[in-house]
Amino acid sequence: MTNRNAYVTDLKALQSECTANYVRLKRLLGDLDAGETREVELLSGDRHLGALCLYLEEQAPYTSVIRVSQRGVLDGILDTPRMRVHLYHDVRMAEVTDFQRKRHFDGRYRYPNAHMHQPDEKLQLNRFLGEWLDHGLTHGHSSLDLSHLP
Repeated sequence: MTNRNAYVTDLKALQSECTANYVRLKRLLGDLDAGETREVELLSGDRHLGALCLYLEEQAPYTSVIRVSQRGVLDGILDTPRMRVHLYHDVRMAEVTDFQRKRHFDGRYRYPNAHMHQPDEKLQLNRFLGEWLDHGLTHGHSSLDLSHLP
């Protein structure tokens, strides 16, 4: 049996990802108000791949809660990804707090574990959100004009 070193949480990487996701979400949300949804249509050439759906559940001076999901051609066949993301406006960070209705992710997990979480599950979920949002910004089409934003 091999003695593996325990995983050490990379806080710098997690903070960096959460900060980048905050910027991505702010660009995609624009001036959305609580209770409203923004859909970003995902296209590849002439093929429609579905839509990235951003629903602003709650909005307060220092925090907001966004529900991120995707609808598309595989609805009803596959369990499409969905997550809840908390935006912390005072520190300009966005963190995944719920994925596929599972909540409260720890910074690290022992592996193997009963739920089969990866040792860096929290970081991986936030990276997945970043890739998902980046894809929407790069290949998505919306009625919201994003060209004037940095």
